[in-house]
Amino acid sequence: MTIDDIDDKHAATAFRRLVRHLQHRDDAQNVDLMGLAGFCRNCLSDWLAEAAGGAIDKDAAREAIYAMPYSEWKAKQPPATAEQLARMDASVAKNKAG
Repeated sequence: MTIDDIDDKHAATAFRRLVRHLQHRDDAQNVDLMGLAGFCRNCLSDWLAEAAGGAIDKDAAREAIYAMPYSEWKAKQPPATAEQLARMDASVAKNKAG
């Protein structure tokens, strides 16, 4: 089985669970997610907006993922450290290589 074999209803349920988990774990900063996994909440919101084919704009997608306006979320986050940014940069480079 591949991911493309999974019914959209089940995939959507798993996606919503992931989003709720990330909303609950607001202690996990985007810079850390990017550094470890090469994606973050912004990526999810961009993918959602792209998948919607224009039916959902980027700001609405971010509000759905963050459960608040993005500007509110960003204002609550501490500044990224040099170490976090370096890990993120290395991780993003892996995304480009693959």
